[in-house]
Amino acid sequence: MFEALTEKLQNVFRRLGSHGTITERDLDEALREVRMALLEADVHFRVVRDFVQRVREKALGAQVLASLTPMQQVIDIVNRELIELLGGGQSQLQRSKDPPSIVVLVGLKGSGKTTTAAKLGLHLRHGGDRPLLVAADPQRMAAAEQLEALGKQLNLPVHSGATGRPGDRPLQICERALKEAKRLGASAVIVDTMGYLQMDQESLAEVAELRRRLSPAEVLMVADAMTGQEAVRAAEEFHKAVGLTGLILTKLDGDARGGAALSIRAVTGVPIKFVGVGEKADALEPFYPDRVASRILGMGDVLTLIEKAKETITQEEIESLETRARRGAITLEDFMAQLQRVKKMGSLSQIVGMIPGLSGIANRLAAEGLDEVHLRRAEAIVYSMTVQERRHPDIIDASRRRRIARGSGTTPTDVNRLLKQYREAKKIMQMVASGRGPRIAPNLRWPQ
Repeated sequence: MFEALTEKLQNVFRRLGSHGTITERDLDEALREVRMALLEADVHFRVVRDFVQRVREKALGAQVLASLTPMQQVIDIVNRELIELLGGGQSQLQRSKDPPSIVVLVGLKGSGKTTTAAKLGLHLRHGGDRPLLVAADPQRMAAAEQLEALGKQLNLPVHSGATGRPGDRPLQICERALKEAKRLGASAVIVDTMGYLQMDQESLAEVAELRRRLSPAEVLMVADAMTGQEAVRAAEEFHKAVGLTGLILTKLDGDARGGAALSIRAVTGVPIKFVGVGEKADALEPFYPDRVASRILGMGDVLTLIEKAKETITQEEIESLETRARRGAITLEDFMAQLQRVKKMGSLSQIVGMIPGLSGIANRLAAEGLDEVHLRRAEAIVYSMTVQERRHPDIIDASRRRRIARGSGTTPTDVNRLLKQYREAKKIMQMVASGRGPRIAPNLRWPQ
C-alpha cells in the first residue's frame, strides 16, 4: 500500500544526502516535498501540517544541520515521528476479568467485517483462546450464512441469529450467545454486528445500547483502508457515538495510497490493533507502528519476516538444512521445499519488501507479476522430473531437459533458468552454513 509514498520519501532523502552539509533552506525544501508526498498519499491535511512542523522543530533543535551525518539524523527524526503518528507502540487486545472476553466489531457495509470476525477468531485460537463467533445481524441473513460457512471452514463454533425467533434484535441474539459461550467454555466471544450504509442517529444509538448492555472488553471498528479519508470520518462518528477501543484496517495489501492508515490514529486517538493483509484466513496481523514506519521509509521489516518464516519452518528443519548445505548436499527437492515455504509466507513482493533496501525490487516484482507465475512454473518443472533427477540434477542433459519441458508445459530455456537458480541458491546456502557468507538470522536461531 505504501509503495508510492516510500518511493517519494526515498527520493527526498536521496537528494538531501547528496549535500555534504544541509542548510535550513535545504531542510525546508525537503520538508515541502515530504508534505506533498503525504498529501498525495491522502493523509489528512491537519495530520500532515502537524507532522512536518514537529519534524522541522526537532531537526533544528537537535542541531542536525551542524552534524556529520545530517541526512541520517533527519531520517531518524522522521522515523520516530512516523512511529508516534501511528500509535507509538503495539496495542494489544484487552481482556475481561471474568471470561469470556467480548469483542464487538462495528463498521460500514463492505468493510470486510464478517470475514475479519473469522480471521480474528482464528488468530485468537492460535494464541490459545477458545473463541465463539456470533452473527448479530438479523437484517442480513447472508451475513449469518457467511459467518457459519467461515466457521465451518476454520472449525470455529458460530452462534447464528438465523436460528433465533423472527423480529430478534442484536442484543437478544448476543444474550443467547453468551449463554452458549458459557456452555461451551469459550474464553472469547466475537460479535459481528450490522454493517451500516450510513451512520444515522438511530443506528448509532442501537450500537451504543449494545455496548452498554454487553460491557465488552473491546469495541473494534473494521475499516476498509482503500476508502481513504472516508474511513477516517466513519471512525470519528463511531468513536463519538460508541467509544471505540481499537481499529482493524482491512485491505492493507491493496493499491490505495495509505492515507487512512497514517491519519486514522492521529484524528481519532484510537489505536490500530490489527491489519488485514490478504484474503486468506490467516492474513490478519497485529499492528506494529515501528515496523510499518520502517517499511514506509524503505528500511524493511526483518522482525515480521522472521515471524513469518518461523511459522513455516522449525528449528530442527533449519539445523538439518544447514548440515546438508554445509556438505553441499542440497537437492532440487530441498530447493522446491524452500520455494513452497516462501509461497506460504505471502507474495514474493511482500517478502522482498521486508528486506532492508529492497523495496524498489519489491515494486518491480509486483508490477511484473512474478509472484505466482514464477513459483507455479518452478513447481511444474520440478514435478516433471524423476526422483533421481531431483536428487542428482547434474545428470540432466539436453534430452532430459526437452522431456522435462514437454512435461511441464515450459521450454528448455525455462528448465535451464531454474537449474541455474538452484545452483546459485545452493552456493549461497553453502556459504552461509559454512560461515563464509551473511546469515539470514543470527546463529540461525529464532528470537525468544
